[in-house]
Amino acid sequence: MTSQSEPQRTPLCEEHIALGAKMVDFAGWYMPVSYQGLREEHLACRAAVGLFDVSHMGEVRIKGPNALATVEWLTTNYAGKLNNGQAQYSLLPNDQGGLVDDLIVYCVEKDADYLLCVNASNTEKDFKWMLENNRGADITNESSSWGQIAVQGPKAMILAERVCGEAVLNIPSFEFRTIAYGGDHLLVARTGYTGEDGVEIFVPSSRTADLWRDLLAQGKDLGVTPVGLGARDTLRTEMKYPLYGHEIDDHSNPYSAGLGWVVKPDKKDFVGRAKILAGKEAGLPRKLVGLKMLERGIARQGYKLFSTEGTEIGVVTSGTPSPSLNENIGVAYVEKQWAADGKQINVDIRGRMVKAEIVPTPFVNKKS
Repeated sequence: MTSQSEPQRTPLCEEHIALGAKMVDFAGWYMPVSYQGLREEHLACRAAVGLFDVSHMGEVRIKGPNALATVEWLTTNYAGKLNNGQAQYSLLPNDQGGLVDDLIVYCVEKDADYLLCVNASNTEKDFKWMLENNRGADITNESSSWGQIAVQGPKAMILAERVCGEAVLNIPSFEFRTIAYGGDHLLVARTGYTGEDGVEIFVPSSRTADLWRDLLAQGKDLGVTPVGLGARDTLRTEMKYPLYGHEIDDHSNPYSAGLGWVVKPDKKDFVGRAKILAGKEAGLPRKLVGLKMLERGIARQGYKLFSTEGTEIGVVTSGTPSPSLNENIGVAYVEKQWAADGKQINVDIRGRMVKAEIVPTPFVNKKS
């Protein structure tokens, strides 16, 4: 039995160690932060194909005659429109108008069976919240039963086809299929957190290492590269994808965070609906934006932002050197009047005012 303070290990922990990964304690999990280097791993995912161990993510199953009613009450997006094999990005609101988490809802069987994938650090909190706000469904924490591997990049689908069969090529974005794999079944979803094409594969825990080794072996000629948490963060920051504890938290109104597109108050009632709408109608004072550093310096989470006249106007939520752009970028909340592209502001970097500019997002992979 592991002690309370010892981090949990995914089914791929020994694989990472064998590959020489630098391991760290992340959200209570012993995880690879990098293998050959953050920059190399990031660029490999943008140019070829990256493999990510996301087995630390939580999986909660909601089943039974009241499954849909429960999912609708718990989440902001309209799950009622999902048919078998479809998925949607959604939010788990609290009763104060903030957010418990963000998540993906997978419809296994319409009205009766849903798999919810939640953030690793929030799994226990989310599961408890779901039980407390259950509308009569059978809710089970299945996290220990699943491993999960993300295959991401321009060559990801070539590799996915080699390992999972050509059926995966016909999976549309935000849909999933059950695929046979060596006597077991995989749930292969056309989703991801990098801005690249690819899949996230849910695999029985006992088969996760087999699948990982298979993907590495069959992707050698494609330039397949294991990617750690470091590059996972830079990839998602370049896309301005939110991360719980950075862009969103218990106090975030989803409209401020630019997530109003997954809030469907006209379709249904949900936890915290009235307070989320009241916040929106009162006029939200701040907005989430992208920024680019104009002078030397990295905008880190928690750094304060100031107008050129010296007034405090916001705070950084995420910041990093961008391997794709060779520029320092960040995501931040600013007062609404400062949210326009092209506005110049200052970042307080340890007492030094450093120039930055509000810019359009995502920083990379913009749709034409």
